Amino acid sequence: AKAVLKRFKTFQGVLEASPHELCKVKGVGPKNLFGIKLIKAAADRYLEKKIIHKNAINDSRALFDYLYHHIGDKRRELFKVIFLNSKNEVIAADTLSQGTLTASSVYPREVIQAALSYDAAALIFAHNHPSGDPKPSSEDVAITRQLVFAGKVMGLVVHEHIIVGDNQYYSFADQGYIESMNREFEKLTRQRPNDY
Repeated sequence: AKAVLKRFKTFQGVLEASPHELCKVKGVGPKNLFGIKLIKAAADRYLEKKIIHKNAINDSRALFDYLYHHIGDKRRELFKVIFLNSKNEVIAADTLSQGTLTASSVYPREVIQAALSYDAAALIFAHNHPSGDPKPSSEDVAITRQLVFAGKVMGLVVHEHIIVGDNQYYSFADQGYIESMNREFEKLTRQRPNDY
């Protein structure tokens, strides 16, 4: 145990290490590896149950805790969508895009199709930044705007887009972006009502 903690610095580092990395540590064999992965799976399951049994959109920190264990330790960008019913209860959570080290492309059409297949009423978006810095890029802001607008057209509420970094996150909702994008859409539809 000491050798593993020494190698990966923290318990979280141990849980996030790949099986290949763990097996490089002297004394780690199949039984130890199984135990470590079992603990991680149990922690993931606990956090998933915790988020599913509460109103996820009111607490970006709890949402981050859940998402961090699912996408925070990935080396490639992943784009995840959490689908909610009209009571804001979680119906499902799917990874809709797997990208490169620096980018993940998601298409609004795919998100809307998935939302309709789940009969979702609301959506939460999340993706990770493998660099560890959750600051949104201009592309992140642009895709969030496209997704909010597509949701509005289809009658779907977008509650949040969280970017998961290294033990930190950026919340578009907490920063006022989601509300601002909704107002922008409403303004555009008032100006050109026949186009929507």
